[in-house]
Amino acid sequence: MDDNVVGRVVSRRRLLAAGAAGLATPVAVAAANRASAATGATRRITLYAEALPGGRFGYGLAPGEATVPGPVLEMWEGDTLEITLVNRTDQRLSIHPHGVDYSTDSDGSPLNASFNAPGETRTYVWRSHEMIATEGRRFLPGSAGYWHYHDHAMGTDHGTAGLAKGLYGALVVRRRGDMLPEKQFTVVFNDMMINNRMAPDTPMFEANLGQRVEWIAIGHGGTFHTFHLHAHRWADNRTGMLEGPADPSQIIDNKDLNPGSSFGFQVLAGQGVGPGAWMYHCHVQFHSDGGMAGLFLVRNADGSMPPGAEEAIHRFHGHAQHHDEGVQG
Repeated sequence: MDDNVVGRVVSRRRLLAAGAAGLATPVAVAAANRASAATGATRRITLYAEALPGGRFGYGLAPGEATVPGPVLEMWEGDTLEITLVNRTDQRLSIHPHGVDYSTDSDGSPLNASFNAPGETRTYVWRSHEMIATEGRRFLPGSAGYWHYHDHAMGTDHGTAGLAKGLYGALVVRRRGDMLPEKQFTVVFNDMMINNRMAPDTPMFEANLGQRVEWIAIGHGGTFHTFHLHAHRWADNRTGMLEGPADPSQIIDNKDLNPGSSFGFQVLAGQGVGPGAWMYHCHVQFHSDGGMAGLFLVRNADGSMPPGAEEAIHRFHGHAQHHDEGVQG
């Protein structure tokens, strides 16, 4: 099974509130969100950092399940996530989050002596909060957003080696009323690679026509990129969806994705364009030519293969591999 599919399936089963992942209507989703926020739930999970073939490293929710990217971690605003990180490698490493609240001992940086020595187990605590009203009819923002987590200790005090080798993953904090997707994909542009791979070995994500699909895009490394998804578009705001007819958010299909940045959005697969093999890629031209491209296969509503899709996939797998094969790791 594809690394990204494994991470998505496992994380949604284990990390969302019981039963929430299967809810089908906005009303039900909103009710589940309210219940979760009211309790300020604390979820406890264990992550395992492991070495992978080809010199890569990854995070997983059980021994032997490490992937690149790691599993998607999810919270509702107001929740706390306690992560017990088990270092099953011979390297110093950690886990550092973006977008949530934490104390210095959960920072994940050697600066604060917050890391796992080789073979060590350590617990990190991440908190989230809702939007807070303050004076002057102003509001302090809540934690909701499409964030990410990564190593901050391998190789250097900034985790440069860990990031290069695959120690990263998506972190989603949802607000009450947010829609839950049926499919969820994580795309990480890491220097000249996508999820530490290059075309034609980049992930092919799949959905059926009309399914609600959530994309989480993350940037790492030292190279600037853009993320483009063929034939689909989204609102440039927190969720990718318009909040009403007067919502001024720009509708886009291409967005900067630079080191340390992240964003997410939801689309209906094939809406207005139909099924087919659609490309996602970096729109810096020599980056896409060099292997920064992948496929989003939208099947027919019944799951069958649409006309022309198999041929398009075969053409993609014939991508000229003029890049350095050793970089794929």
